[in-house]
Amino acid sequence: MAVMTGVTGAQADDLTRCAVLFEAADPPRAGTVVFWDPPGGPARPVDGETGAVDVVTVEDGTPVTRTVAAVRLPVADALPVLARAARPDSGAHPAAAFWGVAAGIALHLAARERLLPGVTPGGYDAWRTGPLDLDDVRRVRELAGAAPPEAYAAALAGSRGAAVRMAEPEGLVREFLNAVADTLPRTPAAHAATGRAAFAAVEPQHVPRLRAWAEEISAGLDSGVRVSLRVELAGAGEETGGGPDGGGTGGDRAPGGPPELRLVPRAHSLADPTLALDAGELFESADHALGPRAQADTVRAVRRAASVWQPLERLLPVPRALALSDRDVTDLLDDGAARLRAHGIDVLWPGDAHRSPTARAVLGAGLAPPADMRSFFRGDGTVDLCWQLELDGEPLTDEERTQVATGRPVVRLRGDWALVGAGLARKAREPKVASLTAIEALAVALTGHARAGTEQVPVAPTPWLLALRARLADPDGGGEPVRQPAALAATLRDYQLRGLRWLDRMTSLGLGGCLADDMGLGKTVQLIALHLLRQDHADTRGPTLVVCPASLMGNWQREVGRFAPGTAVRRYHGPGRGLDGADTGFVLTTYGTMRLDADRLAGHRWGMVVADEAQHVKNPHSGTAKALRLIPADARIALTGTPVENSLSELWAVLDWTTPGLLGGYGEFRRRWMAPVEAERAEGTGEHSTARRLAGLVRPFLLRRRKSDPGIAPELPPKTETDRPVSLTDEQSALYRGQVKEVMARIRGSEGIARNGLVLKLLTGLKQICNHPAQFLKEENAALTGRSGKLELLDELLGTILAEDGAALVFTQYVAMARLLERHLRERGVPAQLLHGGTPVARREELVQRFQDGEVPVFLLSLKAAGTGLNLTRADHVVHYDRWWNPAVEAQATDRAYRIGQTKPVQVHRLIAEGTVEDRIAALLESKKELADAVLGTGEQRLTELTDDELAGLVELRSE
Repeated sequence: MAVMTGVTGAQADDLTRCAVLFEAADPPRAGTVVFWDPPGGPARPVDGETGAVDVVTVEDGTPVTRTVAAVRLPVADALPVLARAARPDSGAHPAAAFWGVAAGIALHLAARERLLPGVTPGGYDAWRTGPLDLDDVRRVRELAGAAPPEAYAAALAGSRGAAVRMAEPEGLVREFLNAVADTLPRTPAAHAATGRAAFAAVEPQHVPRLRAWAEEISAGLDSGVRVSLRVELAGAGEETGGGPDGGGTGGDRAPGGPPELRLVPRAHSLADPTLALDAGELFESADHALGPRAQADTVRAVRRAASVWQPLERLLPVPRALALSDRDVTDLLDDGAARLRAHGIDVLWPGDAHRSPTARAVLGAGLAPPADMRSFFRGDGTVDLCWQLELDGEPLTDEERTQVATGRPVVRLRGDWALVGAGLARKAREPKVASLTAIEALAVALTGHARAGTEQVPVAPTPWLLALRARLADPDGGGEPVRQPAALAATLRDYQLRGLRWLDRMTSLGLGGCLADDMGLGKTVQLIALHLLRQDHADTRGPTLVVCPASLMGNWQREVGRFAPGTAVRRYHGPGRGLDGADTGFVLTTYGTMRLDADRLAGHRWGMVVADEAQHVKNPHSGTAKALRLIPADARIALTGTPVENSLSELWAVLDWTTPGLLGGYGEFRRRWMAPVEAERAEGTGEHSTARRLAGLVRPFLLRRRKSDPGIAPELPPKTETDRPVSLTDEQSALYRGQVKEVMARIRGSEGIARNGLVLKLLTGLKQICNHPAQFLKEENAALTGRSGKLELLDELLGTILAEDGAALVFTQYVAMARLLERHLRERGVPAQLLHGGTPVARREELVQRFQDGEVPVFLLSLKAAGTGLNLTRADHVVHYDRWWNPAVEAQATDRAYRIGQTKPVQVHRLIAEGTVEDRIAALLESKKELADAVLGTGEQRLTELTDDELAGLVELRSE
């Protein structure tokens, strides 16, 4: 009958409910898998065709042969069916499930490259499984022992009635494994691996001439022996063998001293790993189950092992037992056994010495809790990291440690002999790993790991450090609750009071922190409350220096006057600035002024330094960041709604200022945290284990609350965010396609920095075209109406908003576009005002106040200058005219209106040009949100790293 091929999914499910047999053939890949119905009814057809098979059934206690309908499949076509049958919930017939498990074993062996070329008895090319290790043999035998009768019920040729015979299950399983092995590697790779085209051919090749070659290839892999090495404890003075003279060096040990160790080679059959003999037994007689070549194969195997671990040369020329010197044992314990194992040679240690000591790193053992935690963390304290040696989880006594430190590889500990490697002895002699600063010790306590030499090792902190870790891990900090200061002219919300408690706890311990609440949740009032709280204690009293963007100085001055009336507040900015009398209250300065006057500010005593909108110092190598580090203070607090915008390096920059040493140096941070976190994100498996460990380290020092968190800001009105697609005009479409064609051609022919620059030029140009042709073409006075889909939609939106007596913030990242919008609205008679980076501080404050007072309903803002800090709750609409590269920046801009104090629902409108790069950029950056949740920040895929094809797909103008 014909053998069927091309089984459909439905047919495969049907066939799994049949009983299954395997019919071997020469060559093995010509074997077939037979599906049949045990009751004797017709087998379920595949494409309507069936055949027959003789099977053995038992009737009235007597085995009889019956012919039943069957379907035969080639091994390759049967494998998917058998894989379905192996599933626990498949409902398959037990015989089908049995062969499904066998198929799984065969595929596993193939994946491990346990395949050998050979020539069959009929002279055909064939692959077979091998060499098998002991676990493989056990697995096959266990499977064969569990075979249901229907799985091997085919009657052997010539058997009938009472003389019926069936195949033996284990032999049949091995035939099936060889059939799968012969089916799979029929690819050009098989030709390359063997140098013989026959072993890549699908059709059988008659190659009897290759038999000797194939046997030679397999001889050293599957028909020889494998050697393992067993270490034994021998009583003092007991005779051991070795080379011709015993090969030992341990026979001179004094009676009653530590036992000597000897190494016993053991030969294992590769064909049947369950067969094994000690070398002594093997060389005593040629009459053994390992075969006539076993002695020669064992000598060769020992010679190969000696090239890995030189002392084994003493086993030659006739391997027997080898007495080990102390030096041998130490070398074997340290890395000799590991090297041998890497070459497939197992070293088995004696069970009598399994209770060997272990070493673990312990932080601060014996150190009492510091009386003054603040002084301790501000640089006065150190903590030792030491090795603690243990046996069965109990620390060694000083006497036991001394024994281990002697360097002897076998020592008596608590009534048993124990093995001690040189590394363990060295840790006993030199227990101190390092002396850590208090901040470094705290970081180790939080992560549970420290660097010892070149590796990260788990560390057990001392009890008081564990208690401190638990205290820091509790957002509320435990202990006595902190009440808001009496001088604060406000009632803090619950989450703000918790923020104050956290700020007070961190600064009272001498630690800094980053308050990273969402914009609009009241970071300023929490900081003002902390300042007032610190004035109640003589050791924390002092002025607070606030470093902020110029646009926020007025807001800080108003907020201090509002929430802390009577508290001195001055601006250190502009000509004639000075610090005379600045011994209390708040001093406000800008990042630019701070950079210029860092030395002068560093010479003044500050009770606290605050970096507001701390993302301004996210580049640790910038002059601004370096200047900020020069200013000493009793406490350092960073305020930001986005602790990480683009890279984890920004997180390091902020926290290394607030709490120096917590994350190590920048190079160490890159190696230990940034690179692994980015690698995990690139893999895309959803596993962020490194990110979670980093989060565990930074979480106590970074308080992050979002408006969406339960109970944070329930009084805020709803916010609706809407993407508003617009079509490009014909002029925009032509400019867009032209820009893509021209710049992509240049990009494809460039590399390195030049290519990166061209990519950014392309993306910037396309976004400007999407905004308005006049922006891209740099036309300052050209007509604007009718040339941009976005501008037309903005006119419609503003018309509706103003008709409803609403107010709108319109953000763009381009000042040039903002000026075009200002001119356009002025020509249409729409009251509007513009704020950008060049607007003087006094003028900014005037513009903010005018808008908040309702004098101007439309506020045009450049995203970089006005995306943070401003309080613009008069607006109930926010329009993002163009998209920023980072969604977090857009969210900050939206928070100018959607913040505490807002009483009206806020509608956010994002204008997006259809079919353009703007349509796809949000999806490209979406991956950053996953990591942001894991580490409170993220690293985003840099657009310049896209391949040419990826970039072309990103910027292509599509009709949809």
